[in-house]
Amino acid sequence: MSAESFTATFLVDRNPTEVFDAITDVRRWWSGTVEGTTDSLGAQFVYRHEDLHYSKQQITKLQPGETVTWLVVDSSLNFTSDPHEWTGTEIEFEISPREGQTEVRFTHKGLVPALECYKDCSSAWSYYLNDSLRPLITKGQGLPNAT
Repeated sequence: MSAESFTATFLVDRNPTEVFDAITDVRRWWSGTVEGTTDSLGAQFVYRHEDLHYSKQQITKLQPGETVTWLVVDSSLNFTSDPHEWTGTEIEFEISPREGQTEVRFTHKGLVPALECYKDCSSAWSYYLNDSLRPLITKGQGLPNAT
């Protein structure tokens, strides 16, 4: 039996283009420091949160209004015995129309319950998705540094 990667889904009353634009504007919904380009295919950006989390993402799929995928090419989590647990994982946002709304399906492929960081990381993703990205999409204001 294979373990399930962390996945979350939510609906918003915005069109797929608005959702895509919010997701790719990472600085407005993900806490910490973001360095680099977050909205160009092939680009890389670095994310840092205090001394707890460093990761470098490469944008491997960027289909406006449909999909955003980042490959984590490097990582260092200082709260796990293996600081590189995120390296090689993929972060994917699938965007699709659903009965007059837009569905966002988020999957962090490789973030599975067997990983030491799973509890903390899945909790953090839940916060960023529900309490920061969703308000950015629906109200124009995320809460990236509220944690």
